[in-house]
Amino acid sequence: MAKKVIDEPSEDVVANAKKERAERRGPFSRLALFFRQVIGELKKVVTPTRKELLSYTGVVLVFVVIMMALVSLLDLGFGTLVSYVFGDGPIN
Repeated sequence: MAKKVIDEPSEDVVANAKKERAERRGPFSRLALFFRQVIGELKKVVTPTRKELLSYTGVVLVFVVIMMALVSLLDLGFGTLVSYVFGDGPIN
């Protein structure tokens, strides 16, 4: 099971950000700070296990199939309704 990580900035990141705001930095320094923060955030990423990945994939596929069926039924129903209103009756 993946670890639960609360998405809150750590205190050192907040302190560093306040300190950085106090000092006016040049464009390259700000770019370097941005990349350091990006790397710091990427270190927090937790990849799912194989079992979790297969489970998530199955859930997504089932949801997509259900939504396709729902949209197809609505399309068929509205098409038949429009055919009755503007055409010659049901679609043959």
